[in-house]
Amino acid sequence: MAADHDRLVVSGTRRYGRLSARPTVVDPLAEYRGLARARRRLRLKEWVGFTLLHPEVYSSLILQDAHYLASSEIYVYDRTATVLHQHAATARGGSLNLPHNLMDNSCAIDRPGYSIAYDFSEHTGRHHITVDVAASGEAPAITADLTLDATAASAPLSVSSRLPGGQMYTHKVLYPVSGTLRFGDTSVTFSPERDLAVLDEHRSLLPYRTRWVWGTFATPTEDGLVGANFVKRPEEPGQPEESCLWMPGSPGSCEALSDIRFTKQAGDSTAPWRIASADGRLDVVFTPEGRKSVKRQLGVVAIDYFQMFGRYAGTVRGEDGTVIVVKDVHGVCESMDARM
Repeated sequence: MAADHDRLVVSGTRRYGRLSARPTVVDPLAEYRGLARARRRLRLKEWVGFTLLHPEVYSSLILQDAHYLASSEIYVYDRTATVLHQHAATARGGSLNLPHNLMDNSCAIDRPGYSIAYDFSEHTGRHHITVDVAASGEAPAITADLTLDATAASAPLSVSSRLPGGQMYTHKVLYPVSGTLRFGDTSVTFSPERDLAVLDEHRSLLPYRTRWVWGTFATPTEDGLVGANFVKRPEEPGQPEESCLWMPGSPGSCEALSDIRFTKQAGDSTAPWRIASADGRLDVVFTPEGRKSVKRQLGVVAIDYFQMFGRYAGTVRGEDGTVIVVKDVHGVCESMDARM
């Protein structure tokens, strides 16, 4: 059992702010009882996903549970062939068992021809991702066996904040990754000295109308891991945003950012985006190489979503004034506009 100070909700009161680490137990519903808890359960959106950063492919995978429906997606973009391969599956709401105590625990989706599993082991300092997805008429089989080195991970981003009409909790970490990803007849090898997996965990009571623009990138350097996470969404005044810079060092740091601006340059869907913080500590240009999209209109429920994958270039500046130039660093940028 986790001690009270290791919980997001302590004696019915939720903790807010930038937290130094992920609480052992993250259960946003723990501050509610009875009918209030039941109502908010249908507003709770939980997901655990990874962005995989490798020079030959762009890839992301996710397990997500809206409690009235659970789902999973995985894609691999082959940069050499310029081809996007995608698979998805659905399951009964609540069936993915995304555990409140994520570390030293497991979660998975296991459907006929579609299996993705995460195993988090804080004790050993090694986390695992396994994928076994069968070929379909539109995409080849995708398999993976990847190991994440938690002993060499970045400082965590852990944020609990109020949103207009809701609440948000997120936890993000950069991990060096090793292992193999296969799609069709192609196999790529991940090297922990070069490649990263970016964890994105959310436990959020999102408002019915939900909008955000979000991006992330990261790369190893001689001095440690460098990266950024940045978002623009409707915010409550004074609440912490989930934007940050990961700066190198021993240990590395996770520094707060705010007031992010996304500016798309004129052109088609491959036009670059400039992304900058108001204080100039983040100033990068994102050049997309491709995108995946989801657009659904189901009465009162609608989703207009796309994720672009590509390269970042520009500068990041630490709180101590250190400026780091980034060039051709892999990452993603996405837009969500949903009623759900």
